[in-house]
Amino acid sequence: MSEIRQVFEENGYYHARAVFSPAEIAVMASEFDRIVDQLEMTGEDTEVKFSGPEMAKIHSADDTIVHTHNVHQFSGAWLRAIQQDRFLDITQEILGGNIMLHHSKLFRKPALHGLPFPMHQDWGYFPSIKDTMIAAMIHVADATDAMGCLRVYPGSHRLGRQADTSGQSEKTAGLLRDYPIENATIVEAQAGDVVFFHYFTLHGSMPNRSDRVRKTVIVQMHAGDDHVEPGVNHPNEQMALRGWNFHASRRSANRG
Repeated sequence: MSEIRQVFEENGYYHARAVFSPAEIAVMASEFDRIVDQLEMTGEDTEVKFSGPEMAKIHSADDTIVHTHNVHQFSGAWLRAIQQDRFLDITQEILGGNIMLHHSKLFRKPALHGLPFPMHQDWGYFPSIKDTMIAAMIHVADATDAMGCLRVYPGSHRLGRQADTSGQSEKTAGLLRDYPIENATIVEAQAGDVVFFHYFTLHGSMPNRSDRVRKTVIVQMHAGDDHVEPGVNHPNEQMALRGWNFHASRRSANRG
């Protein structure tokens, strides 16, 4: 077993340093800003709607965020980024040689009033049959604790599927009393770093109260022999980034 796989299996996350070079990040950051500008011109609603008792503890009424799915549909540079060899080499250590893109998403936490996220698991939003789904958080800019960087509970992926772990319900209160966001491991990162984590891993982030903007893109991927459960209403690219999609069919390839 590789060191990457061993760390990931033990902790439920792996922090990969300098996956993207400064030159690559400069292009990715410029395209990130261009995506945000285009979204703002359309006047679309780009907010993330989080609520509930845990959210009430850590956010203020002025907090906001810019969010959209599938950056590779906006930008050729971002399509190249999620196909970059080093990025996929690390992903392969975790998932194996068949890597499927489920979706990507952009988050821009503005300075001073960047929206926090309560501790939660991701599995409830897009559950997969074999539970191989992982996230790869690409840091387009530095992320510090003051900027509301990622927080995780190492080893919490071993909890498996916990009922209603969206972080937005009274039903979650018991679990989150045991895993308060204040005690979670702070994962500060530099531009070009990528943090990979399992979709069972409890994670969240505090608000951005710094004078700097936090910019991240999250890439959700799963193994090629896995697929999302039927009836899940969530963007699903079903795109083979490396290797083979064992569940592709004429019908799935012609969706939409």
